[in-house]
Amino acid sequence: MFGRKRDAAVVENPAEQVAEEQRLRTAGKGAPTPRRSVQEAARKRPLVPNDRKAAREASRLARREDQLRMRRALENGDERHLPFRDKGPARRYVRDYVDARWNVAEFLMFAALVFVFLSFIPNLTLQGYVMLTFWVIIMAVIVDCLLLRRKLKAQLTAKFGEPGRGDLWYGISRAMQIRRLRLPKPQVSRGQFPA
Repeated sequence: MFGRKRDAAVVENPAEQVAEEQRLRTAGKGAPTPRRSVQEAARKRPLVPNDRKAAREASRLARREDQLRMRRALENGDERHLPFRDKGPARRYVRDYVDARWNVAEFLMFAALVFVFLSFIPNLTLQGYVMLTFWVIIMAVIVDCLLLRRKLKAQLTAKFGEPGRGDLWYGISRAMQIRRLRLPKPQVSRGQFPA
């Protein structure tokens, strides 16, 4: 009773009805939804590739490219491709802070090298002085690292909140490296402390 007029209008113009159905069909995706089995089959990959030699070569090339990208990032400080241990604003702040200051620990390797050469001299008095000097340098390194840790903790707390896990040790271990050999390379000059 209520639908007769509408049904009559549809029957009167069957060409318009077919055109309308085609327009609605093409207005969507333009193709029927694939069956679940077809979608799953498209996602499946073999556990072992057919050409193992080519797959191994492709994997080796991809790994080499990642290593080169990481090496370039370590050279120029590109944050996107740095190793996980060097990423983040807190780690960048720690690097810049350590690179901006003079650290006693970075000269420890040179002192150890001099100590080794001087220990071959058969004079016992000289060896005693060398040993005493070396222990004084080690104590100075320990005191300098403790002061660095305290200052870094205060700076990181003021800027980022509580320091992250490993941030303080990251700064101390970086301070013990010779400045030219540090990776990522220092991005600031001495005395140019981060804000």
